[in-house]
Amino acid sequence: MSGRPISRRRAMGLTAVGAAGVAGGTAGWLWSAGSPEGGFRPAGSGASLRDPEVVSSRGGRLRVDLTAAAGAALAGRDTAALGYNGTSPGPTLRVRPGDELSVRLTNRLDQPTNLHTHGLRVSPQANGDNPFLRIEPGTSLDYLFRIPADHPAGTFWYHPHHHGMVADQIFGGLAGTLLVDRGPDLPVDRDRVLMVTDTTMNAGGSVAAPGRMDRMMGRQGELVLVNGQHQPSISAAPGVAQRWRIINGCASRMLALRLAGHELDLVALDGTFLPAPASRERVVLAPGNRADMVVRPTAAGRFELMSEGVDQGGMGGMGGGGVRSEPVLLATLLVDGSAAPEAPLPAELPAQVPDTTAVAARRRIAFTMGMGMAGMSFGIDGRAFDPQRDDQSVRFGTTEEWTVTNSTPMAHPFHLHVWPFVVLATSDGAPLSGTPQDVVLVPPRGWVRLRIPFTAHNGRSVFHCHILDHEDAGMMATVHVRR
Repeated sequence: MSGRPISRRRAMGLTAVGAAGVAGGTAGWLWSAGSPEGGFRPAGSGASLRDPEVVSSRGGRLRVDLTAAAGAALAGRDTAALGYNGTSPGPTLRVRPGDELSVRLTNRLDQPTNLHTHGLRVSPQANGDNPFLRIEPGTSLDYLFRIPADHPAGTFWYHPHHHGMVADQIFGGLAGTLLVDRGPDLPVDRDRVLMVTDTTMNAGGSVAAPGRMDRMMGRQGELVLVNGQHQPSISAAPGVAQRWRIINGCASRMLALRLAGHELDLVALDGTFLPAPASRERVVLAPGNRADMVVRPTAAGRFELMSEGVDQGGMGGMGGGGVRSEPVLLATLLVDGSAAPEAPLPAELPAQVPDTTAVAARRRIAFTMGMGMAGMSFGIDGRAFDPQRDDQSVRFGTTEEWTVTNSTPMAHPFHLHVWPFVVLATSDGAPLSGTPQDVVLVPPRGWVRLRIPFTAHNGRSVFHCHILDHEDAGMMATVHVRR
């Protein structure tokens, strides 16, 4: 097969001619038979962007009930998609450093689920950010997340993390925003959440089944949404700045963001402020990444927010061609009214002080793929995920340097729960933020070098590829931080 990049639509078609299967692939109740070509038609395209419901803490505590169930509206239509409390995305949870976040999660799905607070620096133990918990259908679990008093203000999100079902449930619509307040005062008129998700729907409003090639390469939906809407419009006035908190909540899709006629002033990445605003023509987000940016309209007009095409590598001799996130219109900025004088951004931002502890250990971690009798296999260090096994044991209070390698021809986003890292170097020379992140893209046949302080929490959690089909197929491992 040619190494030429193929679109997601073409990749789905290739499954009919014998594409290799994914070893240990999941079978989900969520998926309905039939081709998405039947004609799901979004309603309300171009309508004004709506903010998800916001639920804020009071008196140091936020108590919220979340119900995961089918039947959420998407793209202006009633569907069988998944949602929290009947919506996709679910409610936005706003907390402050030092707060307690108490969540009762009720499972109305037909398969187990759980909850991951992506990017929060909270304990992985007990009923905290524990990926090993399992909530059976028809049952509930009470989570308690204690937000540290020194937790950085920023943009985070929540989603399911029950191994083997993560891609199905997020592609189905289960995701929501989680904000930690008390950040710097930015000269903006609006503070907006833009959660980008994608899915593929059948004409009847059910989520279309992924083919084997989709699971192997990582599924990308034909319907790309912002806050559950199709190509919404965002109103603004000339000279009046807005803060956009953009979350890549897609199961596999890379986003390469560009706003026509504007530069994007990046102020934070993965929930951590940069030392100073950074002007960018394009901001690239791997699945799971978040970017906070200030948009300053300069003149009246219509300006498209696009995700440009991104090549994500290929399968080489492993049974597939190239993988590409196709260009897509996300939203349109509508600028109208009288021009106002622009307020300058602060020259400095409250970036987190870098960890300077001496490195106690150095490790090499490898994303690996292979072809066997059962089909394509995905793993870390040549092994598929085993929740009973400790893959890496770390001494609490130490700082380590990890080199994450990728021997495969595809890019893989590396995500570590609980303990953020600073990217020291990458094999492709990508720009470095110099601040803590929780997702970084490891280039095809390349590497990244990370500095990780294991100083805030002890306990047991996971690291994995954030192409969620790869995670479900075994590209995940455990880390146990011991006192």
